[in-house]
Formats: sequence, C-alpha cells, structure tokens
Amino acid sequence: MRSPLLIINFKNYPEASGERALELSRDASKVADDLDVEIVLAPPPLSLSAVAHSVHLPVIAQHADPEQPGNTTGAIVAEAIRDAGGVGSLLNHSEKRIPQSSTEGAVRRLRDLGLRSVVCARTPEEVNHLSSTAPDFVAIEPPELIGSGIAVSKSKPEVVTDSVAAAKKADPKVIVICGAGIVTGEDVDSSLKLGARGVL
Repeated sequence: MRSPLLIINFKNYPEASGERALELSRDASKVADDLDVEIVLAPPPLSLSAVAHSVHLPVIAQHADPEQPGNTTGAIVAEAIRDAGGVGSLLNHSEKRIPQSSTEGAVRRLRDLGLRSVVCARTPEEVNHLSSTAPDFVAIEPPELIGSGIAVSKSKPEVVTDSVAAAKKADPKVIVICGAGIVTGEDVDSSLKLGARGVL
C-alpha cells in the first residue's frame, strides 16, 4: 500500500456484495491500471478472499480483532485476513467503533504479521491519540459527514490540516488520509492539498 492512495470501503451494501463485489473490484483494477494510481479495496468480510484472489490490487479487511487464532469464535483474527489474501485491515471505523485497547492490540497483531493497519479517527485529537499506537495510516472521518456527500476537505479543511499536524506530533511515520463525504476528484485533490496522503 503506497501513498497517495484511494481506499474503497464497500461496506455491506448489496450492490457491492457477492458477485457484484467482484465486478466492482475488477472495475477498480482497470481504473488503477489505466491511471497508474494506488487503489485499495475493503470488501465485505465474506467477500475478502474472493476479491483478493480475483484482482492484483491490495485488499484489506473492514475490521480486525486483537484476539489470537484458536477458540475465539466470531473474532476476525489477523492470520485469517492474511490467509484470505488480505494485506491489512481498517480499524475503529465510525460504524464499527472499538475500545482504544482493542485498537492497540489489533494494530500490534497486524504489524507482527507484516499486515497494514488503517485506523479511523473522528477528530484531530483522536488522530493524535490513535497515532501513538503506531498504525500505518490514520483516516480522519468526522462521523456527521460520512455518506453526506459533503467532503470534510471542503466543509472543514482545518480538521484535515489539524489532523496532519496531530499525527506528525505523535508519530511522524503515520500517514494521514481523509475520509467522509469524498465524492469527486476535486474532493480528493483538495484533501491532498491540505496535507492528506490519500482518501477513504
């Protein structure tokens, strides 16, 4: 996963599940090749393996738990993500919030296996706090703008610039990307101009 990047979160929409997840993934792969850009896919959990084995793009899970393999029924363990062909995971998305201790544990488990972590944060203060767990990426996503069609880079540009500064203060190696309301190429461009290194 190289930056700048575009992470496409399929969520659990029927239009992006099953065979439709594969169609969307193939379309994204063609765009990535045609434009020479880094596109990362986050398909629904039950489509992760099929997507990872059908395209050459990096594929990440939508969530990971800090638990170990074994008698951890229902947990999404890092080893299962790796074995399914995933290269990492989203963590702490606004739609799947987890405690700080779980975030730290999941980041550590992913790192130990050479997998990437993309930790979501709601505010610049949370970016600073979560950057101290040493994830690869932190995505700033004010929850009120998720799915709104109103890009944070346009409506609240200071949230992006403050988040970049907050991450740098906690851990200069953490890469900040921007989410929430990203719809157009202009939204992506303004995010990059504000210091983000990609979008979710």
